[in-house]
Amino acid sequence: MTETTQRGRTEAVTTETERKPSGTRRGGGEPGVRGRTTIADGVVEKIAGLAARDVVGVHAMGSGFARTFGAVRDRVPGGRVAAATRGVKAEVGEVQTALDLEIVVDYGVSIADVARAVRENVVVAVERMTGLEVVEVNIAVSDVKLPDEEEEEQELRVQ
Repeated sequence: MTETTQRGRTEAVTTETERKPSGTRRGGGEPGVRGRTTIADGVVEKIAGLAARDVVGVHAMGSGFARTFGAVRDRVPGGRVAAATRGVKAEVGEVQTALDLEIVVDYGVSIADVARAVRENVVVAVERMTGLEVVEVNIAVSDVKLPDEEEEEQELRVQ
């Protein structure tokens, strides 16, 4: 852009918007930020479910009914994929997500400590992998696994 000064000389004046940093191309900014990325609820649910299961003291995910139904579904070809999301519900927005988890803890562990560790592990995993901000992780402890209880999945196989 040119501009005439009071003495009649013409000087080149470049505004900040006219300058293009070296390395950028036409079309609006850095190539890595062009377009939009969307992440499905199921993706966040899988990440959160796997992260929660990694915590010592978490015996299982989901309610008793969900685990029983899941054990039957696991026998069906292709049904095992749903096991990763059992006990997890995610609400995903454009930049934030909120999670509800239902867990079963092992007898003898501190439920408060397990819940804290699950929250930390889930938040770190989801934020690292998706770039979404995790605004809350609500945890419902639906059962305690006693040492002498048989596994529900084993009972289904015996019948």
